[in-house]
Amino acid sequence: MWIADNWKDYEVIDCSQGEKLERWGNYTLVRPDPQVIWDTPKDHIGWKKMNAHYHRSKKGGGEWEFFDLPQQWSIRYQKLGLTFHLKPFSFKHTGLFLEQAANWDWFYDKIKTAGRPIKVLNLFAYTGGATLAAAAAGASVTHVDASKGMVQWAKENAAASGLSDAPIRWLVDDCVKFVEREIRRGNHYDAVIMDPPSYGRGPKGEIWKIEESVYPLVKLCAQLLSDDPLFFLINSYTTGLQPAVLAYMLGSAVETSAGKKRGGSVTASEIGLPVTESGLILPCGASGHWEKEE
Repeated sequence: MWIADNWKDYEVIDCSQGEKLERWGNYTLVRPDPQVIWDTPKDHIGWKKMNAHYHRSKKGGGEWEFFDLPQQWSIRYQKLGLTFHLKPFSFKHTGLFLEQAANWDWFYDKIKTAGRPIKVLNLFAYTGGATLAAAAAGASVTHVDASKGMVQWAKENAAASGLSDAPIRWLVDDCVKFVEREIRRGNHYDAVIMDPPSYGRGPKGEIWKIEESVYPLVKLCAQLLSDDPLFFLINSYTTGLQPAVLAYMLGSAVETSAGKKRGGSVTASEIGLPVTESGLILPCGASGHWEKEE
């Protein structure tokens, strides 16, 4: 398992009975987590004294209960010098997926040591965690997300991280249609990052279902890889897409793309966050990496 264990401003304090107790900077939140099916004692004081609690509804969805939480606050990922604005919004989210730091660390080092300019395409780019990590490593990044609000949020995170002047192209677009246009334009990238949702809609109502749509998109993106590609990364929260599935997709679509065998190597694993109270690791989805052979 790849573990995001370099956070100082964040920790999973404990988890039990379908929920996790987290510290986000100076604030503690309780949020639901479907992986937490065990029933261990909730001994930590945070379970009784949190700043906000997201309650799931048996009918689907849920709502926040606030005790003492600002509308917005920030945390910092010191290892890469990145700052992220946070705020509670729809369906338990705060605007950042902390376990992705495991992927940021991996490709930051790859970009930093590449010894050449690297162009990165980040699809379903959300509030810009991967975009900022790649830019901090020196890459030029094309950031694509269907939500105008998320792209604006990502720009604010870039400014907070001192990356306002970094070579980042911010685009509000349907990811599939953008990739199709880039193929027609003849554009290429040295690295592709994608973190697709299980279900979503594009800016014009385009429907995305990951099980039906992700492999065709991976094959399209493989056509965008340069002649000397660095890596291709897929992340998935969908429980049906196990690490082996991600590995097979990357192996079959990327290694033999563009009418030639690219070779390279594929690795895939669960990703997770350490839990302070138990010392265990909370699984948070899966990631797959294709990378060129050195």
